[in-house]
Amino acid sequence: MSDARPVLKGLNLVAKDMDATLTFYRRLGLDIPEHVVWKTDSGAHHVDIPMPNGVDLDLDSEALAQAYNAAWREAEAPTARVVIGFSVETREAVDQIYAALTGEGHRGLQPPYDAFWGARYAIIEDPDGNHVGIMSPRDPARQGAPPTV
Repeated sequence: MSDARPVLKGLNLVAKDMDATLTFYRRLGLDIPEHVVWKTDSGAHHVDIPMPNGVDLDLDSEALAQAYNAAWREAEAPTARVVIGFSVETREAVDQIYAALTGEGHRGLQPPYDAFWGARYAIIEDPDGNHVGIMSPRDPARQGAPPTV
């Protein structure tokens, strides 16, 4: 094993419906100009979305995933085991984004609430069943005791 420590550089999501996935993440608030989406005659296949913190969020079509990953297969019974977390600037933004996306038919999984760690927090499902967390900055005055688990 190498002594080099890995650094998270990106998160890659494989979309069943790239157009629906692009629409969702644009409505979430990500800047995804149309000209950066790689398309062929069969539709959209890839976009690299650089985030302000240096991590890239990549979206790929299933056709492209099958081309670069010999082991790719659609999950037989997909279950979400990851929450993709996004931060927003205000507590109000959490509520607004959640209301807008659920109002457009996206499934709300955790309505906005004041979490014990002091942030406003919500979770919504993207078109591929991924859980997407939306969190405001923490406010120490709103912190509480963690739940007993």
